[in-house]
Amino acid sequence: MKGKLRRRRVEVVVVSDVHLGTYGCHAAELLRYLKSIRPQTVVLNGDIVDIWQFSKSYWPAAHMRVVRHLAGLAAKGTRIYYLTGNHDELLRKFAGTRLGALTIDNKLVLELPHGRAWFFHGDVFDVTMRHARWLARLGGHGYDLLILLNRLVNFGLQKLGRPRVALSKAVKDRVKSAVRLVGDFEQTAADIAGERGYQFVACGHIHCPDIKTLTTAHGPVQYLNSGDWIENLTALEYTAAEGWHLYRYADDPRMQLSAPDPSADEADDTDRAADAAPAALLQGLLAELSLRPAPAQE
Repeated sequence: MKGKLRRRRVEVVVVSDVHLGTYGCHAAELLRYLKSIRPQTVVLNGDIVDIWQFSKSYWPAAHMRVVRHLAGLAAKGTRIYYLTGNHDELLRKFAGTRLGALTIDNKLVLELPHGRAWFFHGDVFDVTMRHARWLARLGGHGYDLLILLNRLVNFGLQKLGRPRVALSKAVKDRVKSAVRLVGDFEQTAADIAGERGYQFVACGHIHCPDIKTLTTAHGPVQYLNSGDWIENLTALEYTAAEGWHLYRYADDPRMQLSAPDPSADEADDTDRAADAAPAALLQGLLAELSLRPAPAQE
């Protein structure tokens, strides 16, 4: 039996754009990563569950295991902030809700030793999202198809012993307008953060992981983007000793020792519990969070 990884202590970890419930989601890898760290605070910065694309016919055990693991962290006292994004915007009606150690909101400010950090998903800067939601949804479906095609291509490349490719990243990098929009997004986030007196601003949404210092009229602001768990498999980590760090799953030698198996790899009692029937699972999660379902209406 494989020995468990020794968990690294992290004060804050930021994960975004997981898109649970879609074919492109790397849930097994995310679970493996989450099990390798011991965070004090977890910020889920939008698009964690893809409600836009959600289908009852596709919800693998690995996806449920991620939800169960996060619920387990909250039950043990880890502060978890679920910040809403565009793909899980239906949760915005619950902004301000607190369930034990879990808080649902649209934005968050943390007072850290290195300065004040402002967190939000970032879709508010997306013109398409604000003025042509149907077009954004159409684009989301197209992106999902591209990711599915990418996984098929990479499966073939792996069999041939050739390196993986990222099709959507290649498209983004070659389209000047996309490059310009990413730059505008980053600068806009930094400018507003500077106006409000924040030293850091952390977003998701554009699937472009990065840490950079940007100049604003109110002084330098460090822009952070947690990336995604579709293509990049990245997260932001913070410690008082070292500040912010961009974590890349592909660069973590501990994660590369063996490929995760969504059905069996490192499965423990918590994982197996996540494979239970939905009704039993719901009751278990409510119990862990010290909640009770609302009484049935007559």
